[in-house]
Amino acid sequence: MKKDDLCISNKTFSSRLLVGTGKYKDEIEALKSIEISGAEIVTVAVRRIDFSNKNSQSILDFISPDKFTILPNTAGSYNVKDAVRMAKLGREILGGEELVKLEVLNDPKTLLPNMDLTIKAAEILIKENFDVMVYCTSDYESCKKLEDLGCVSIMPLAAPIGSGLGIIEPDKIQKIIDSVSVPVIIDAGIGTASDASIAMEMGADAVLLNTAIAKSKNPLDMAMSMKLAVQSGRLSFKSGRIPKSNASPSSPLSGIIES
Repeated sequence: MKKDDLCISNKTFSSRLLVGTGKYKDEIEALKSIEISGAEIVTVAVRRIDFSNKNSQSILDFISPDKFTILPNTAGSYNVKDAVRMAKLGREILGGEELVKLEVLNDPKTLLPNMDLTIKAAEILIKENFDVMVYCTSDYESCKKLEDLGCVSIMPLAAPIGSGLGIIEPDKIQKIIDSVSVPVIIDAGIGTASDASIAMEMGADAVLLNTAIAKSKNPLDMAMSMKLAVQSGRLSFKSGRIPKSNASPSSPLSGIIES
């Protein structure tokens, strides 16, 4: 089988599953789940790191940057200034890491992206030499604008964060996948392995998820399930599905013994 790496900016990854670090029972469960998932990119909310207490442990004490690419995110930001501040803080913490996952939200209830503010924040961060991976809606025009600005990955949501509803607007997602030249990573709303597999079968470059593993009854098993689903969906996409059509016999009709 040919090598099939995921390329983001100037980095390559063998896994097409990205995972978050929140909502786990504890850091040990988070680390074990992440390791089982095979993910190489692990996203961490900068806001969750306690800088006021030097003696307190954070998820960064359990996840080694030598083993994983730590992707800081601006989760919890509702304006441009705060999102930019979180991104800069993340870069400082990680010793100059240029990759950042940009999130600028509308409100704390829906957790949907505010696309006008997201575009403004992306423009600022790109000018400051960040490699912006951007959480966004499935609005095609906004996604194209973010690509044109120079974002290194477009990350449309499948459904609202933590909802587990799966891909609720597949036609819009498909249009983005077919039209955008940078990696498209389906982010948020994945509920189970079949959702992840479908996203990959559609041609998405990767899937990012957190709640689907962390809040499942058995996070370790679900982590393995998601790993296999992403691999299976990717292989299915590359193999090429048969065209949808009316009924067609799978066995040849010629040479059948007549009764």
